[in-house]
Amino acid sequence: MILERLLKPRPSKAAGAKLYASAVAQARSAPLYREMGVRDSLEGRFELFTLHVVLLLERLKGQGDLAAETSQAVFDAYVRGLDDAFREIGVSDTAVGKKMKKLAGAFYGRLKAFDEAVAGLPDRAALAEMIGRTVLEERGEGDVQALMDYVVAARESLAAQSLTALLQGEAQWPNP
Repeated sequence: MILERLLKPRPSKAAGAKLYASAVAQARSAPLYREMGVRDSLEGRFELFTLHVVLLLERLKGQGDLAAETSQAVFDAYVRGLDDAFREIGVSDTAVGKKMKKLAGAFYGRLKAFDEAVAGLPDRAALAEMIGRTVLEERGEGDVQALMDYVVAARESLAAQSLTALLQGEAQWPNP
């Protein structure tokens, strides 16, 4: 019984894993690719996974110690997911570390760009530029307006959800 209690994951870790799984499921929504023009590629998927994780981290930011633990657990699950994906596609163990370091830098760049873009809301110019540069990969294709509307709706949806539900790993995402 003591060993079981010691090995049982902390509630924040379990909640973080559930929140990350919900972000992944949402990032795989077909309309994001088919109707909004995100490229269905490793890069496009990375951008959408990252965007959804960033949305969760933003919602949990500044909400107390348990939210900070849960936010860290979401990020840890995200990193594990990327690591697992590289290994599944056959990237060698020695190369995974280098790729993960590069992606960590990309993640923090996206996080900073997102924070700066949403700081300017309700003016959406910076958000549109950030989406075009990152999620749509500067291709000049895709529906920036629809993606921007989706991001704003996702932020509003997450903000309206109870912190208690989020800390239990329950997140509701808007339809893309």
